[in-house]
Amino acid sequence: MQPRNMSMRGAVDLAAVKAAAEAAQKAEQARAARARQAQEAGGDDAAPSAGPLVFDVTETEFEDRVVQLSAEVPVLLNFWAEGYAPAEQLNPVLERLAEEYDGRFVLAMVDIRTSQNLAQQAQIRDLPTVLAVVAGQLIPLFEGPATEPQIRQLLDELIKVAGERLGVVGEVGIRSGRGGVVEAAAEPPADPALQAAHDAMDQGDLGGAIQAYRNVLSDRPGNAEASLGLAQAELLQRVQGVDPQAARAAAAERPADPEAQIVAADLDLVGGHVEDAFARLVDTVGLTAGTDRDRVRTHLLQLFEVIGADDPRVTKARGALARRLF
Repeated sequence: MQPRNMSMRGAVDLAAVKAAAEAAQKAEQARAARARQAQEAGGDDAAPSAGPLVFDVTETEFEDRVVQLSAEVPVLLNFWAEGYAPAEQLNPVLERLAEEYDGRFVLAMVDIRTSQNLAQQAQIRDLPTVLAVVAGQLIPLFEGPATEPQIRQLLDELIKVAGERLGVVGEVGIRSGRGGVVEAAAEPPADPALQAAHDAMDQGDLGGAIQAYRNVLSDRPGNAEASLGLAQAELLQRVQGVDPQAARAAAAERPADPEAQIVAADLDLVGGHVEDAFARLVDTVGLTAGTDRDRVRTHLLQLFEVIGADDPRVTKARGALARRLF
């Protein structure tokens, strides 16, 4: 059988809009934090290993070992079975690539004999089949035999999409122990344009803040601080003038109404009820379909932006969203 789905089509619809600059900044912060931890633990010159590059996983471990990990690094799911030659021939190729890419992705081996339910949920029709999980989102890669150059092309595209659109960047050398300590970067000087946007926010001028943040992003697309500020300002602007009591009553009466649930979720988030906001929209995803479902999912991903991808509540909600979608 010829390989199918040899592209990243579908990843765009599953992606939260993330810029490469933000992803790189978060990765740098994570590396610096690990370096400090290593020094505090004993001054070792190498950062501690964060786990294996290749590991076996069963359906009972899927959420803890794959969904959670996919918030930190792209995870390849290789569905295979012992005694099935095409699948067995692919295994060493993928394992060798995992070693070569050295942490830019990790490889999870799924034996369909011990994970039949997971294989059914993933709609596995033939072996081998390779999928990816990034930030809790399932992305098809290929089904059937594939050549090493084809796989390399897919891996490079996956890594690019994961970083630019979902902010997930695997760190080279960390898992294998070959990465060195990275010194924490010096605090950068204040950015006048960003400071003007922050000042407008502090003064309650949401329209001015939104425009100022957009100006920064126009000059420097992907600026993490401006992206976060813009998301927060737009959230506050959306709830201005909303009657909380009426909005919550409408949401209670119409649980499958995207607009009613989105407004209520915005109010939840502004009120500090982060998990309630996420759970509300995850439930609504399960009650809707088509464009309504996509609208709710997209809005939920925008709320993730407000809180931050590395917040554990976001990681938990991404897992819940993935279960609803797949």
